[in-house]
Amino acid sequence: MNRTPIGITKFTTIRVSMILLVAVIVHTTIASAQTNRIVPKVSTSQSFLDFADQLELSPKQKQEAQELQGQIELTKQQLSKANATNTPPDVVREIRLDSARKLRMLKGQLTAILSDIQREKYAELRHLPASNYENTKNTETASENLISTEPSGLKVKIRPLLSDDKARQLAGELRQIYSDTPAHWPAPNLDETVKPYFVEIGLLPPVAYPTSNVYTDLKAELGKRLFFDPRLSGSGQIACASCHDPDLAWTDGRTVSFGHARKVLKRNAPMILNAGQLRTPFWDGRVNSLEEQAMAVLNNEDEMRSGAELVQSRLLSIDGYTNQFATVFGSAEPTIGRVVQAIATFERTINSRANAFDNFLRGDTNALSDSAVRGLNLFRTTARCINCHNGPNFTDGRFHNEGLSYYGRKYEDLGRYIVTHQAEDVGRFKTPSLRNVSRTGPYMHNGLFELDGVLAMYNAGMPNLRPTPKQKDDPLFPKKSPLLKPLGLNSQDLADLKAFLESLTEAKFHVRPPESF
Repeated sequence: MNRTPIGITKFTTIRVSMILLVAVIVHTTIASAQTNRIVPKVSTSQSFLDFADQLELSPKQKQEAQELQGQIELTKQQLSKANATNTPPDVVREIRLDSARKLRMLKGQLTAILSDIQREKYAELRHLPASNYENTKNTETASENLISTEPSGLKVKIRPLLSDDKARQLAGELRQIYSDTPAHWPAPNLDETVKPYFVEIGLLPPVAYPTSNVYTDLKAELGKRLFFDPRLSGSGQIACASCHDPDLAWTDGRTVSFGHARKVLKRNAPMILNAGQLRTPFWDGRVNSLEEQAMAVLNNEDEMRSGAELVQSRLLSIDGYTNQFATVFGSAEPTIGRVVQAIATFERTINSRANAFDNFLRGDTNALSDSAVRGLNLFRTTARCINCHNGPNFTDGRFHNEGLSYYGRKYEDLGRYIVTHQAEDVGRFKTPSLRNVSRTGPYMHNGLFELDGVLAMYNAGMPNLRPTPKQKDDPLFPKKSPLLKPLGLNSQDLADLKAFLESLTEAKFHVRPPESF
């Protein structure tokens, strides 16, 4: 089968990387472009807010101007992040060019807020002739308040900002609607392909323990001890808790995890909160149970580099363990099969605690802020999040391609394809749960993004994938999920959406590791 070789040369095209970084660093800056007026071109570092009194700006004009001015400053700040040492120089160059264009656009939109009389007055105040401003009916700028998800050229209008009064009114109406049972909520915005398996978001059901590994308190207690014990690993230095630390929301807080001998692994450690609710662990779904997941990690040469003989010999030498295995399983042999059963049992006890969203569903109608209530509605409708993040655990448990596989390049990760060897699975990864999401960053399978950046990328529709000439006939070239579309959310929408996601944050609960035998 023909494949483009992995690796980057001096002349390799890196369009996907450029598009992705531009989306994260720049795209948020245009999300608040709210005006439908035509924009004159102005090149200046001075804002007319400096002349607010002389121009007799209205409160609405000041609010809109401050919003855009803030986005200009944010663009400048975020642009500096592109100079990180891990950003390819040609990507930085493209970002700078695109950012310059966006800054010109935003400054033009600032000026468009003014009336004709104010614009002339502003020109005088800045000692510029009014003739320097182009005709305000110049059609060249008529599309400047559209979001473009290059390279497809698909554009979508940005939603208009609501006034403070209208935003409060909307929150009040939505609070009343969502205080009712989910059956009476507004219909979710779902694609037809999602409807057959869609499950509404809501409260988590009790964990179902498998008949092949029934729950007992003593087994969960043993599993907890094993979960925190680094002696299960080949080096004696890595425990399950090394990558799934309860103090870090059951992740490790890293971009990607360290493995045996501090080897840098390929993927971000997923949280194991509510792991008992998952159909398939791992980003690529290569196993079907928590027992298999624990076994795979123990045996992985790059991770814990252990195995059946090592585990059993080490635990047999520890009287405390042999006594505990005899109590739980009826005999003292600490086989690796029993070890993973105990660990999986403990992991199924790691479940969500109280959060604002769950409290809201239980009847506390004031548990969500106005912003979070608006965000809840956006999550289910305009923002389309619910197409993948549905069900009580906020995941459909399925696999989707979000354009982040780095296909044919240094950091390539083929995702689900590694398991199935089906071409359609190239670049697909499992939808993660959003519960406690504000504490589980960085995000995505490669751990490259923070929450604001993720929201910005989804708002842009994620990067569109274009094959290089050499990849044109490659049957494995990845295809982005059709569920991903540009959304046109404004800055307040994004803030509301983030507020709702933060309502899924749980109270911190300290889990003390057991004392070693």
